[in-house]
Amino acid sequence: MALLEVRDVRVSYGRIEAVKGVSFSVEAGSLVTLIGSNGAGKTTVLRTVSGLLCPTAGEIHFDGERIDQLPAHEIVERGVAHAPEGRRIFPRMTVQENLELGAFTRRDAAAAIEADRDGVYQRFPVLGERRSQAAGTLSGGEQQMLAIGRALMCRPRLLMLDEPSMGLSPIVMRRIFDALAELKGAGTTVLLVEQNASAALALADEAHVLETGRIVLSGTAADLRGNAQVRKAYLGED
Repeated sequence: MALLEVRDVRVSYGRIEAVKGVSFSVEAGSLVTLIGSNGAGKTTVLRTVSGLLCPTAGEIHFDGERIDQLPAHEIVERGVAHAPEGRRIFPRMTVQENLELGAFTRRDAAAAIEADRDGVYQRFPVLGERRSQAAGTLSGGEQQMLAIGRALMCRPRLLMLDEPSMGLSPIVMRRIFDALAELKGAGTTVLLVEQNASAALALADEAHVLETGRIVLSGTAADLRGNAQVRKAYLGED
């Protein structure tokens, strides 16, 4: 059984249907990427899975349980973490306070939360160096590391990332993707929306291409990297 199943989901903003019958699944331990142009519906799909939007039709199941009718905080409690587009860190709070907020749904011992926080600092050493610094004073790349670290603090069974490389330099982007590769290697299940299709397909197991709210191509990442349509439209190749 897939860890996440999205079944014929439709989402509307008023009279405009942004997602038009999308279906896909994410197996435990895999990294699945959604690629497509701006406005294709990728962010809307993630926001719907995390409970920030309600589908107008269809169902979403996580570990065999239907979750599309649950409030967002209950979806987080079940192990779905979402690092949103634009990072959405709390700029006036410190790095450490942002990370501690990521664990707000947890009910385990403080020592376990502290150990996970230290694990984030080990993964992103610059955050440990700046733990007492206001998050809004970090660079864009550091804020993205913080957004990912905050999502990891809830011990997610599914980590969803929306455009983690947006606005970053090539060097910092590489650091972010190296971290994703490490998380994947450790068995974290990841659903990735990413504008850099080449980097996303190089890391993913499976991929889906969205156009105007519909999935138009699906397959292994290797297959899509070799697809002429994908190479021309999203990889900049003839």
